[in-house]
Amino acid sequence: MTITLITGANKGLGLQTARELLAAGHTVYLGARDAQRGQEVAASIGARPLLIDITDDASVQAAAAVVRAEEGHLDVLVNNAGIAGSGPTPRDVSGPDMVRTFDTNVFGIVRMMHAFLPLLEASTSPVVVNVSSGLGSFALTTDPDNIAAQFTLVAYSSSKAAVNMLTLQYARAFPGIRINAVDPGYTATDLNGHRGTQTVEQGAVAIVRMALIGADGPTGTLVDAAGVEPW
Repeated sequence: MTITLITGANKGLGLQTARELLAAGHTVYLGARDAQRGQEVAASIGARPLLIDITDDASVQAAAAVVRAEEGHLDVLVNNAGIAGSGPTPRDVSGPDMVRTFDTNVFGIVRMMHAFLPLLEASTSPVVVNVSSGLGSFALTTDPDNIAAQFTLVAYSSSKAAVNMLTLQYARAFPGIRINAVDPGYTATDLNGHRGTQTVEQGAVAIVRMALIGADGPTGTLVDAAGVEPW
């Protein structure tokens, strides 16, 4: 049985990913920072609820202890939890806005990797999927023909650029783990006020695909539903 943990999985892309991986036969820990909401959603789809706030070191360590006690290893980690960041315009973005955005989108992944690496290394075919964005790609955001070039989101885009670099660095440091970043595309979720042009089913395609790769799969890549994207 493949043991999978998805953060921020009580709604949106995380929830859709949980549904599809359950259908693929995974045992899924549905990570949520709201205990009641997490329990209700997990029960509705047949997942295991896991209380976890990726901005809190103690919460992340406690969640790792639960998985360690119940399973002894982790096969797939999907770092999905994230926030849009603050500041309606670049002029409005402040230092605290950046700190808050990076604390979730970037440092949250670091906390997860630090706590769960021993469990991933206990797997025979460990996989990490970091949910990023084309808005974090320098190539796409400088291409006037790409939708990513139409947005100016100082906090969010810079945090996702950092996620991309984290992915590369971790992939290089841990060659035995398949570690990739995924751009789900402009998906209608709470993150963007449901203004996205894709459904969560469409947005989850690349996430699920990369969660299902084996030991011979790619590592250190940024991909979307169509394939590999430029950094």
